[in-house]
Amino acid sequence: MSKQLQAQAGKIFQAALRAADPEQAILRHVTVTDGVLIAGRRKYKLDRYRNIYVIGGGKAGAAMAAAIEKLLGRRITGGVLNVKYGHVKKLRRVELVECSHPVPDENGVAGARRIAEIAASAGSGDLVIVLISGGASALMPAPVEGITLAEKQAATRVLLECGAHIGEINCIRKHISTIKGGQLARLAAPADVLALMLSDVIGDDLSVIGSGPTTPDPSTYAQAKGILDKYGAWERTPATVRARLESGIRGEIAETPKQLDNVHNLIVGSNQLAVDACVQKARELGLRPLVLSTTIEGETRDVARMHAAIAREIVNTGRPVKPPCCVISGGETTVTIRGTGLGGRNQEFALAAAIDLAGTPNVVVMSGGTDGTDGPTDAAGAIADGQTIERASKLGLSAAEFLARNDSYHFFEAVGGLVKTGPTNTNVMDVRLMLITAC
Repeated sequence: MSKQLQAQAGKIFQAALRAADPEQAILRHVTVTDGVLIAGRRKYKLDRYRNIYVIGGGKAGAAMAAAIEKLLGRRITGGVLNVKYGHVKKLRRVELVECSHPVPDENGVAGARRIAEIAASAGSGDLVIVLISGGASALMPAPVEGITLAEKQAATRVLLECGAHIGEINCIRKHISTIKGGQLARLAAPADVLALMLSDVIGDDLSVIGSGPTTPDPSTYAQAKGILDKYGAWERTPATVRARLESGIRGEIAETPKQLDNVHNLIVGSNQLAVDACVQKARELGLRPLVLSTTIEGETRDVARMHAAIAREIVNTGRPVKPPCCVISGGETTVTIRGTGLGGRNQEFALAAAIDLAGTPNVVVMSGGTDGTDGPTDAAGAIADGQTIERASKLGLSAAEFLARNDSYHFFEAVGGLVKTGPTNTNVMDVRLMLITAC
């Protein structure tokens, strides 16, 4: 039964990935008819533009750019997109710059500099199409003068290790960047800016997606400092970053823009669409779907225990949904790093859930990142069942010890259960599945 459930979980996860396909997401929301580009409710008469530039960044950038090239072809003057290493596609008009995620590198800096230059060169009568998807914040590092990439990397690492959520990390990034927090759109003014976004954040907050390079930024220097104070990370943050934030608090540096009049922002894909696809596929497989939420966040281990408790309730009482069923949730959790192991939030979720579900029959739990990469690993996530811990014990492995050192990757590598999809060229956060059948 476990093998059947695992196969079904794989099919449901693949349905989520298809729904999050960035090229199709663009083509669902953007069309060209009689020389008019229609994006949502906004229309752009293409003949009135001297130049059309395509810029931006993110793991889904290559596929999104492919869709724009299909729509506009030779009308595109040129452009540059920063994408994660390996997340590439053959394009004709737009150049891809491969760079590092989640920790930025010099390739990202060089690409971001070129993106900023293209934006700054645009003028009245030009259209700048900005493509933003998951990972854009790290993939478009443009540190302000006086802060090096190494110092920006250090600040990012500190926050990641503290378990800060993406909105908090992006708040810091915006205030030590030349393009985040609406500043890319400010560079492009007075050109028209059309930003197409594949959302990878809870609640689809425009100002958080990719650190909001084309959206007004409600956050402040004071809030950025407050985040570092909250996690006790102020003294561990590079002195140049602290000096920048303090200077901003004193009003010596201009704040990020709070209003932008030249921009239209449009979300073309989200976690909600991926979860909806899971619901449909579960029904096709004869499973009753139950969506918990698409906005789940928090510490991964705590979220895993909550999911495991729901699975046990279903097994024992048939509440809140009767087997055979598929419980689905979306969003993105965080991991507070306590050890030196290898893993990611999805693999850690599966491991923590497996511990709480040990011995529970007829349950399979799976968690996967829609970008195909979970943390600094080649796995998208992991899958486990009620017998996973027993199999580990027979191999002389302690699941609790692996969890304590954040070593979920090596645990599932030994026991079996790693989910590897390769780069998916998309990212709409994570999908978690629990498949349960009657005893």
